[in-house]
Amino acid sequence: MKDLNMVFAGFGGQGVLFAGKVAAYAGLLENKEISWLPSYGPEMRGGTANCSVCISDEPIGSPLVTAPNVLVAMNLPSLDKFINAVEPGGTVILDSSLIDKKVERTDINVYYVPSSTLAEENGVSGLANMILIGKLFHEVCMAEGDYGFCKEETLDKAIQKCIPARKADMLEFNRKAVKLGAEQ
Repeated sequence: MKDLNMVFAGFGGQGVLFAGKVAAYAGLLENKEISWLPSYGPEMRGGTANCSVCISDEPIGSPLVTAPNVLVAMNLPSLDKFINAVEPGGTVILDSSLIDKKVERTDINVYYVPSSTLAEENGVSGLANMILIGKLFHEVCMAEGDYGFCKEETLDKAIQKCIPARKADMLEFNRKAVKLGAEQ
């Protein structure tokens, strides 16, 4: 497997840290070396939030991702902040419901997923992050190439593990959101 160096970014409250945690946990369940490094402003909701996730077969030297090969952006400020750091050949998955800008770079793969709109229309409000995880899984894990870091059942186990007990009733909604994203 080729090293995955991912950045999940958006506003606090959009679930970017949770999405990164699910991806990291999926790597952990597949016996990969992982790191998950959250970064957020002092505001709990509405401030900036992002996390660096590294998944590798080898020990990870630094948990900070400065040149991601995957960027998941949930708002325009996050896209603007990280787009130029994505390495050539990398993948960008963005919430096109909230980002109406087209990426000008031609050396990366960009997927425009209207995840916030899809979440509202499909009864999974607040789970746009998991729709993007579904797209990430479909494009990175399921695609041919060197990046596959987990199987579908592993991703499901990671979601089960990351959902806190007090929100156990959200499991099926999260599964539905991931499925929606994989179908985009």
